[in-house]
Amino acid sequence: MKKLLLLCMTALFCFACNDSKTVTVTVTNPLAMERSNEMVEVSMETITNRLGLADTAQIVVLDADGQQVPYQITYDGKVIFPATIAANGAATYTIQTGIPEAFDVKACGKCYPERMDDMAWENDLVAFRAYGPALQAKGERGFGYDLFTKYNTTEPILEAMYAKELNKETRAKIAELKKTDPKAAAELSRERSYHIDHGYGMDCYAVGPTLGAGVAALMVNDSIIYPWCYKNQEILDNGPLRFTVKLEFTPLTVKGDSTVVETRLITLDAGSHLNRTAVSYSNLKETLPIVAGIVLHEPDGAVVADAANGYITYVDPTTGPDNGKIFMGAAVPTVVKDAKTVLFSEQEKKERNNADGHVLAVSDYEPGSEYVYYWGFAWDKADIKTADAWNRYMADFAQKVRNPLTIKVN
Repeated sequence: MKKLLLLCMTALFCFACNDSKTVTVTVTNPLAMERSNEMVEVSMETITNRLGLADTAQIVVLDADGQQVPYQITYDGKVIFPATIAANGAATYTIQTGIPEAFDVKACGKCYPERMDDMAWENDLVAFRAYGPALQAKGERGFGYDLFTKYNTTEPILEAMYAKELNKETRAKIAELKKTDPKAAAELSRERSYHIDHGYGMDCYAVGPTLGAGVAALMVNDSIIYPWCYKNQEILDNGPLRFTVKLEFTPLTVKGDSTVVETRLITLDAGSHLNRTAVSYSNLKETLPIVAGIVLHEPDGAVVADAANGYITYVDPTTGPDNGKIFMGAAVPTVVKDAKTVLFSEQEKKERNNADGHVLAVSDYEPGSEYVYYWGFAWDKADIKTADAWNRYMADFAQKVRNPLTIKVN
């Protein structure tokens, strides 16, 4: 009987020990600036192995005060969560079994076949779209990324904006009103349009046949090889903290008879103004220059082109009256050989909807590699109000991606 009691007590003790297992994640900041709500990645396999859990077991992430932190398990087997670390400091987070709280969706996206196959995505701060095969089939040259400004909400807005813009009944009513009451037709058209700010954001950005809001492209003999619209898409992550989409493009003849296929992996995290994008080209035969570019809508616009620190910015005037300014930017973690403004000739301006040129960050792309860079924007009606504040954001961001957080799992 004593032996049986001892065995039972030992089993209960072991169960209690297993039940209280935790994983400690120590995040260290090598920079003399605070890193606020920056996404941390930890292998889910490591977590399940350390905790002795099945893959489907639920976990919670806790901060130093024992409060739950939102997290997401990504398509590539990572646990991601936002961390805040003091300048030159460290912060500790704990992962253990538990029932997670409900997390608000901060990053998400969707393909819209009803709008020419737009791939559109957003987080709590910004929103974007890439043009798809239905648009290219019409012969439109939608090379660049488009964007939607966003303010007065951290919730997703794109699905409601698209639904209103594309509503068939409303469109039919507008068509009928144009015959009898043009003024009412114009007003109804304004009410449903996402090109009008209804209090939470809008599309007031001009892309045209350019690199738009930050597309990367190869160059041959100083000429940009413009990519067309994406051919295939696959959404890999869809919130609550990260959106990831894989886009594959129609084969392009880049140099001579070299036909390459471009693939992009675009990731947008909650709390960031910038997308991380990894670009690769299959069947490329030699190293070529690659540029991250932002279209210029003024020949003498406010541009920062800092090759040494790896970022570019531009203050875009927006389309339409009273729509403020859009602060554009791109950052490159690796070597930037040159950063510069390149203006179009008069003929090129006519071909590119009167855009004036690009600001470019120039690097090298080696066959078989990935070109990783970050691109995005802020709006002066939202959280970043001035060009100086945006330039500081971009300079700091460029330093952060060149000096990543270090993560230790115990």
